[in-house]
Amino acid sequence: MKRIALFLATNIAVLLVLSVVINLLGVGQFLSRQGIDYGTLLVFSAVIGFGGAFISLLMSKPIAKWSTGAHLIDGSEGPTESWLVQTVKRLAERAGIGMPEVALYEGAPNAFATGAFRNSSLVAVSTGLLQSMNRDEVEAVLGHEVTHVANGDMVTLTLIQGVLNTFVVFLSRIVGYFVDRVVFKTERGVGMGYYVTVIVCQIVFGVLASIIVAWFSRRREFRADAGSARLLGTPQPMVAALARLGGLEPGALPASIKAAGIGGGSGVMALFATHPPIEERIAALRGAGS
Repeated sequence: MKRIALFLATNIAVLLVLSVVINLLGVGQFLSRQGIDYGTLLVFSAVIGFGGAFISLLMSKPIAKWSTGAHLIDGSEGPTESWLVQTVKRLAERAGIGMPEVALYEGAPNAFATGAFRNSSLVAVSTGLLQSMNRDEVEAVLGHEVTHVANGDMVTLTLIQGVLNTFVVFLSRIVGYFVDRVVFKTERGVGMGYYVTVIVCQIVFGVLASIIVAWFSRRREFRADAGSARLLGTPQPMVAALARLGGLEPGALPASIKAAGIGGGSGVMALFATHPPIEERIAALRGAGS
């Protein structure tokens, strides 16, 4: 509950700040006597859409630490921590990125990488992952997360989210304006019908947008698996790690970082899953290695 509350509070704060800024700049005045000023509305939508996405990206590391309770390690804590830090360092050098911060957190088997910049990222591993896998398998998972950083996946997803957010804000207000005029017959300004319709449309369009983001996220997982195989010189450790995860319950991650972790979905929820089914990932690795 604490993790979810923190995530929601962060997003609400971002929206409040952006709303104040755009109102002070006058960007949000897209309604006139003649109707909608589409150019101004597009600017307004882009400020909200990309602003929210990039602010969230810049805050991704502290949000991840707070929401999972992860604590940074430097290798001096013990032999396991020392091996973990040295392994991340070695993989980062092979991938050509700066040394990420390394963190541990209590929980079921999972891991994630986050951060706005390739040379200033965070790789976090759960205690459950370390306890349930051998070192070759853990190294493969770390290679997977380091590849996410090297590929700039967080930035790519942020750009996609920004574009989709822009269309969600833009279209919901257009629909809201016309529903208010045609259905509720508001002649001057906007009425309650506008605000209700905008809220409903943002929810509906936001759900559709999340499906698109999840699809892109699933595509990047295959690339990260392949990147782990390249870093280790063989796909077998990653195959073994995935097979082991297939018999485990991946630890639930907060919504703010779930796209960077390990997981999947089935049935209708597969549309919202940020990770492909483990069986498909294993098949892709085996196909690439044959």
